[in-house]
Amino acid sequence: MTHHEQDEAELRRHIERIIDAIGAKDPDALRQLYAADVVSFDVEPPLQHVGIDSKLRNWINAFAVFDRLSYEVRELQFAVGDDVAFGHGFGRLSGVLQNGATTPGMWVRVSYGFRRIDGRWSLVHDHVSVPFDVTTGKGVADLEP
Repeated sequence: MTHHEQDEAELRRHIERIIDAIGAKDPDALRQLYAADVVSFDVEPPLQHVGIDSKLRNWINAFAVFDRLSYEVRELQFAVGDDVAFGHGFGRLSGVLQNGATTPGMWVRVSYGFRRIDGRWSLVHDHVSVPFDVTTGKGVADLEP
């Protein structure tokens, strides 16, 4: 296995740890996986969330809406360099809401930017987007990978 293949395997484990922390509703575990100065382009306003506290506030808000939740990532691809890497795929947050209703969630496009900081990979940027219909200006939430 080449050095870059080993790094890609570690990056995939990093995303798996994020998925596990989301399912456990564990912001402390998430804090360990993002850079302190992470910049997130999430689906919730504003246009960008800067810093780990802002990013975690988004997850804490989601945790408050869900009784149980899971996050799924499909078709994850990586390009890996020596100290930077990026990935892209599709993500879906789903589960049981606090009111007992089950939601299948919707598929969104996700991009991840990583930097190797002090010898370990850290998530420095993520971007989540929903396709939209240009004629109506409305998001299209029923697409699947």
